[in-house]
Amino acid sequence: MRQAKLYRYSLPMDSGVILREQKLTHRDGWIVELSEDGQTGLGEIAPLPRFSQETFEQAGIEAQSQLEQWVNGKDIDLEVCVPSVAFGLSAALMELAHTLPQTGNYRAAPLCSGDPDELIPILNNMQGTKVAKFKVGLYETIRDGMLVSLFLESIPDLTLRLDANKAWTLDKAKQFAKHISPSLRQRIAFVEEPCQTPGDSVSFAIDTGIAIAWDETLQAAIKEPGFSVKELTGVKALIIKPTLIGSFDKCIRLIDEARSHAIQVVISSSLESSIGLGQLARFAHWQVPAETPGLDTMQLFGAQLETPWPGCLLPVERLADQTLVWQSESVDS
Repeated sequence: MRQAKLYRYSLPMDSGVILREQKLTHRDGWIVELSEDGQTGLGEIAPLPRFSQETFEQAGIEAQSQLEQWVNGKDIDLEVCVPSVAFGLSAALMELAHTLPQTGNYRAAPLCSGDPDELIPILNNMQGTKVAKFKVGLYETIRDGMLVSLFLESIPDLTLRLDANKAWTLDKAKQFAKHISPSLRQRIAFVEEPCQTPGDSVSFAIDTGIAIAWDETLQAAIKEPGFSVKELTGVKALIIKPTLIGSFDKCIRLIDEARSHAIQVVISSSLESSIGLGQLARFAHWQVPAETPGLDTMQLFGAQLETPWPGCLLPVERLADQTLVWQSESVDS
């Protein structure tokens, strides 16, 4: 017998979390719970405000519709679902079938924000490969360039991933690069979306020798009919955020294609709760074990949900205490 439940959760966020100029005080999402033959699988559906193409309400309606079909014996067609629903349902189905490996890569690239004097000792004490992420484009290019240089000069074995979120014109991007010595640029793994257009971003990479990565550009490109990774010329890495891309199977196809073109892949978070974040860590270890994932987002929450993130000291809220908005049972399937 198939059973399914749909929960709605709301978790407090750190007061400083801002998404595209909008303050995010709570993270709202849906959790699906699938049960069959004594097995249970959870999946998280949490459209990211101002980033996802679907709204929170739309995702909840579609999730319930798909669950109603599933409990009545029909297969879920993940290809027709909006990205956040496809991701959450695919994760739940894989959990149910035990096809998502248990081992996870919880070694997230820390997000450098705040006082450099406090962060540098922490980064210096990191064990193994030192990879960190730094947001640029929020302030003047000279400030960004000086801070990036400071981190790279202070920690000789540190590699930085930079994220500009399309904040710069080509001229401003070049100004940023001027403040970083050419000898340090090779330790910038890549800059995510440095310019407002893909063409300017590619020009920036050619002119400065600093590699670039696609995030939003990838999300836009995969919507086009006949999309192929080989069309994403001039890029070193793809940032794959399953909540914004789709099912795990769709992400695997992207990873395989990127690998065939020698393009690096980083699995990254869209501010999922500890349930979804843990599944992303397991997916990253399974599919791209050599890459440090971009999952250092639990620190932005005020609480975890059901499944604790290893080493996190935040309180854990129980799924049973969240709002159960729908449940159903069917005859034997």
